[in-house]
Amino acid sequence: MIKHTEEFKQEAVRIALTSGLPRDRVASDLGIGKSTLGKWVSQYRPSDLVAAPQADLARENERLRLENRVLREEREVLKNCPGLRPACAR
Repeated sequence: MIKHTEEFKQEAVRIALTSGLPRDRVASDLGIGKSTLGKWVSQYRPSDLVAAPQADLARENERLRLENRVLREEREVLKNCPGLRPACAR
């Protein structure tokens, strides 16, 4: 019998919960039994496994909002500056 690491189990549960694939497909892709995957899903709380990716997404989202705001401000400055015109507009 193969002893799987905790990381493997948690990743298997995350894939089973977030991939949208049927659990028997996920289990066969990972080389484990469907009942084993079901036991792991009931063992690990979904909030523990989904919280980390959600936090990463929130940080990335905030970074992109800041970058978007800066780019908009730069665009407004360049749009309102009469001395700077694109070469194609001259």
